[in-house]
Amino acid sequence: MHNTSFLRHLNLRFVFILVLVAIWPASAWLQAAESAGEFSKPVIDLGMVVKDANRSAAFLTNAIGFKEVKGFPVTGELGRKIGLIDGHPVDVRVFVLEETEPATRIKVLSFSQAPGKPADQAFIHSTLGFRYLTIYVKDVNRALERLKRGEVELLGDSPVDLGGGTFLVAVKDPDGNFIELIGPRR
Repeated sequence: MHNTSFLRHLNLRFVFILVLVAIWPASAWLQAAESAGEFSKPVIDLGMVVKDANRSAAFLTNAIGFKEVKGFPVTGELGRKIGLIDGHPVDVRVFVLEETEPATRIKVLSFSQAPGKPADQAFIHSTLGFRYLTIYVKDVNRALERLKRGEVELLGDSPVDLGGGTFLVAVKDPDGNFIELIGPRR
């Protein structure tokens, strides 16, 4: 008799939970999930000043596999107001891995009147600041073929076996910025 009472009590709790789940609107679940973090997108944009935008664009699209999407101009006045540019206008070229939203974007900027100074790019520890970009690929062999077609020199002993079927290929872009490509070899 005691078991029957326990089972009824357990069943009532189960039914209560099912009813609660059924009546709580799906939008409340979504709202709770969306408000969990403080960021509006789970991706970042990376601005990269380069010596030659066309050369960097060719590297990103042909050797790495990015897709160029619509960019935008920044006037010298806007750049000054923002505090990032001292009055030089610039056209920003934008590159993505996939044309889906949200997407991490690389913004490429080239200033003919203010070319900037190259950082020491001998190794990632040679200069402070953002030092490399990691891109996760589905097939390292395919990435290697693309790099070979782009005549991009591999660094170190690339590709390096990281274990568990994962490999890392390290290269530099035309301005010496480090890029890692990580994934399986298929």
